[in-house]
Amino acid sequence: MNALTLTPTQVMAGVGALLVLVLVWRMASRRAKAAANAARTGARFVSLAGRVLFNAALIVVAQWIVITQRGSGWLLVAVLVVPALFASYTLTKALTVTTYEPRRRGGERR
Repeated sequence: MNALTLTPTQVMAGVGALLVLVLVWRMASRRAKAAANAARTGARFVSLAGRVLFNAALIVVAQWIVITQRGSGWLLVAVLVVPALFASYTLTKALTVTTYEPRRRGGERR
């Protein structure tokens, strides 16, 4: 029976080839994960934009109906003020600067 004999150069070449394969595999998986996250973020933005436009259209239609049908004074005020309150709350929350402070584990004190 013949024993398999490898020179140190061949062993190092084999280990190097395996290392390159592992690194290429890891790099490809990271790129795939980044692409999936980018697609998810893009879809999230389109979904949000669609919902915003749909809700804005509903508000405009409701206001248009009340204004053109000569609704009573209180109905007109309600139709104009309620969406303005929601919009001002949303804008205030979006434009308020907040800081992120990560939680400390195990009750650590600084």
